[in-house]
Amino acid sequence: MLSVDKLNQYYGESHILRDLSLEVPAGRCTCVMGRNGVGKTTLLKTVMGEIAARSGEIRFDGDNLLKCRPEARAGLGIGYVPQGRQIFATLTVEENLRIGLPARRDRLRRIPPRVYELFPVLREMRYRRGGDLSGGQQQQLAIGRALVLDPRLLILDEPGEGIQPNIVAQIGEVIRRLNREDGLTVLLVEQKLPFARKYADDFMIMDRGQAVASGEIAALSDDLIQRHLTV
Repeated sequence: MLSVDKLNQYYGESHILRDLSLEVPAGRCTCVMGRNGVGKTTLLKTVMGEIAARSGEIRFDGDNLLKCRPEARAGLGIGYVPQGRQIFATLTVEENLRIGLPARRDRLRRIPPRVYELFPVLREMRYRRGGDLSGGQQQQLAIGRALVLDPRLLILDEPGEGIQPNIVAQIGEVIRRLNREDGLTVLLVEQKLPFARKYADDFMIMDRGQAVASGEIAALSDDLIQRHLTV
């Protein structure tokens, strides 16, 4: 579904992504892993158009994303939950969710019931301001906002970062339900090995801006972890 081929990206003179290639199969959950600073978030931002690629190709269901404006990528069916969540603190939960409605391809003008089904707390707190929610609730809101788009691909950047373990587990189960029940394709960046092993189907490890290993999650060996993931 998502294909990244020989992607290069720079910050100034620093070469951040180096001929990076990645395949995200439809209907599966793919986890990008690697130590801090290897370019994982940069990869996601480049896919979403927040950062311009120097060279290479990114295709989504055959569409060349590098020719699409950043705001048009959501309209193609890509939901994005960035690191840090980036919700609107002064808007209510419901107002945050409604922001995604104009990008829906079917022009639906109400919040899909599925969002509240997956995250009941959002229904309970729909009139509360986003800034009044806990970190875990804000992360659920950020994911819910992405789901309002009715995406075919959901991209999440470290969805469990800074969140209490019980909420991390809830988010993992939501990802599994979306993947298994709704057929939603998921691409996530995650540092927590237990989370990746439990919820991902496939993995790709990055090191110094390059893809150094990939495969089904069962092939994530202790040797790969020792060489590329342990600090």
